[in-house]
Amino acid sequence: MRRPTLEAVAARAGVSRATASRVVNGQTTVAPHIRDAVQRAIDELGYVPNSAARSLVTQRTDSIALVVSEPGTRVFSEDPMFSTAIRSASMELEAVNKQVVLMLASSAKSHARVERYIAGGHVDGVMLISMHGADPLPSALSRLPVPVVSYGRPAVPVDIPFVDNDNVGGAEAGVRHLVETGRRRIATIAGPQDMIAGQDRLSGYRNVLRDSDRRSIVAVGDFTRESGAIAMRQLLGDDPALDAVFVANDLMAVGALQSLRQAGRRVPDDVAVVGFDDIEAAKYTEPPLTTLRHPVTEQAAAMVRLLLGLFEDGPTDPVILPTELVVRESA
Repeated sequence: MRRPTLEAVAARAGVSRATASRVVNGQTTVAPHIRDAVQRAIDELGYVPNSAARSLVTQRTDSIALVVSEPGTRVFSEDPMFSTAIRSASMELEAVNKQVVLMLASSAKSHARVERYIAGGHVDGVMLISMHGADPLPSALSRLPVPVVSYGRPAVPVDIPFVDNDNVGGAEAGVRHLVETGRRRIATIAGPQDMIAGQDRLSGYRNVLRDSDRRSIVAVGDFTRESGAIAMRQLLGDDPALDAVFVANDLMAVGALQSLRQAGRRVPDDVAVVGFDDIEAAKYTEPPLTTLRHPVTEQAAAMVRLLLGLFEDGPTDPVILPTELVVRESA
């Protein structure tokens, strides 16, 4: 069977081709009863717009690039942050008939590929996730005539609207909980220091310890479970008397719990542990993990709404979402 044409839709609806085209392209200058007639004709004929031709008319692709500055081994790993953010952003865009183009960019070659693709007009906007300090993409993409937003405050000074969670305030709440429950030697496993989340959560930890006259005890991980286990062993070697640890994400906290168990330390009797993110696994660790809830789903959805607003010259003010202390048995 031949593919139904726009002319056939117009004839079935009893309107001109130009009117049918305006309805297909989502223009609002068509009377409701005419729009309904055209839509009925589309449904009856099974008409599917030619996306290439439509893009020429509307200057839109209805595609949004989601650029993740991590290798595939990290994005498609046990870290649920990536899958949760991608799923939430995809669902939010699907609701307005737009699709996600997922692009991974963790090398100079892939950075150049992403920049070429976006400069080529293949997408209407860009969402950036998991940016690192040396990443050239935020600056490069901000110079293109394409709206760009970031999941998290960019690690470099660049004029890109962003949605973040209160990393500093969340870390302060977690460490303050340890102080208020009587812990004296409170260490931290910080996140990577070329990422804003890693920097801000370390700042929150240090703020509380400085105000409570306690000294900082710091090891640094990379937000993976293995790095948390290694960092915990390092901390126990540096200060065997530590009685609490604030961990900058839950995956590293899972690794820290494993190392504490292997070292014969009881949680929370000997060492209290607080994480950050409240991933699903935090409920099922042994013991269940006290943590800060990071609203990943809400943050990704807010990022999409911020980007869609830019298409209509909407606000560019940063959006900061609150975190929440979730107290379980580990602290």
